[in-house]
Amino acid sequence: MTQLTKRPQDLLRALFDRAVEVADPMRSLARFLPDKPPGRVVVVGAGKASARMAEAVEAAWGPCEGLVITRYGYARPCRGIEIVEAAHPVPDAAGLAATARMLDLLGGLGEGDFVLALISGGASALLVAPAEGVSLAEKQAVNAALLASGAPIDKMNTLRKHLSRVKGGQLAAAAYPARMLALMISDVPGDDPAFIGSGPTVGDATTPEEARAILARWNIAVPASVTAALARPTGVIPPGDARLARVENRVIAAPAQSLEAAAALAQQAGCTVRLLGDALEGEARAVAADQARQARALAAGLRPGDPPLVLLSGGELTVTRRGDGVGGPNAEFCLALAIALDGAAGIHALACDTDGVDGAAEVAGALIGPETLAAARARGIDPAARLAANDAHGFFAAVGSQVITGPTLTNVNDFRAVLLLPPVA
Repeated sequence: MTQLTKRPQDLLRALFDRAVEVADPMRSLARFLPDKPPGRVVVVGAGKASARMAEAVEAAWGPCEGLVITRYGYARPCRGIEIVEAAHPVPDAAGLAATARMLDLLGGLGEGDFVLALISGGASALLVAPAEGVSLAEKQAVNAALLASGAPIDKMNTLRKHLSRVKGGQLAAAAYPARMLALMISDVPGDDPAFIGSGPTVGDATTPEEARAILARWNIAVPASVTAALARPTGVIPPGDARLARVENRVIAAPAQSLEAAAALAQQAGCTVRLLGDALEGEARAVAADQARQARALAAGLRPGDPPLVLLSGGELTVTRRGDGVGGPNAEFCLALAIALDGAAGIHALACDTDGVDGAAEVAGALIGPETLAAARARGIDPAARLAANDAHGFFAAVGSQVITGPTLTNVNDFRAVLLLPPVA
């Protein structure tokens, strides 16, 4: 056993840190940049990684004209590109004003101009231009209801596109006839550019009817203005539209790359690795129950002297909010996993969001081990009651096993690692 696996939490945290490190735009972006084009070049973007992406662009190209919107606390120093901070996951007036300025900037461009768009997870909330007749307050209410509904990210983004004047290819259309290169960091299962940040530079084939069906399927109540907006044709740009003919979209970092890097580090530490997939979706507690079953079955087959086994997975889990606690999908996964494992010997786990923010909390996620439930009960904390209240962050704060990173400046979705240690002879 290596020095790292003598302290399971150290190995788990090292794997997470490695996954984040390889997705840093300062490491990954430059090789996707062409030489800086002649003439007018404008850089725009949005997302939790967008300011770091802008910083990487200026490291390669020098000072640039442009405007990028990122989450509060995620700004980076740039010499020419203006960085605006706004709210995430529920949009605010700062995002609204900055998006209007971005659309104005793109509206004045011509055929000889070049636009570099930097898109990452979080752009759905940070690019704010509500559909005609929908107010910011109404858009905020819909967004909050979506986040609490348990709907998968692709369904949420479909609805967001049809309630926006900037998503679903509309940002690219605003720049036409300028040429555009969009560089993206994926935070969505499957890495479909149409759903990264709700696809502001990508044509979209979904319809208002599909958006209305999402409201019905997940019982999302909306104001009359939203119903009216979805009853008429929306501004989403269909694939093949001439205004998208000069746009190239490229994904420069994705969850699979981060999982592969973490797997390589685990193998260097003497572990066997099993990849469960980079695009897992579903309710956090249901996925936790499934991984607990897998972990128990695999742990039963380990013998003294066997190498530790690490189960790695990515994707984006959801939480259907039923209680009034504080918790995101990664913390809820960990709490549900701990309950399902019930102190099983030799099984440790970490689940974190690679952007450093799990749900709406400034917490990346949590760590668990065989002692987690006992430590909570010794403090008079009922794990099952906390899970029922969706209070996973409160639970892990009380037992001292939160993972807090601060802004990571990237976003390649959730990262989960379950470590199985062999029994001692």
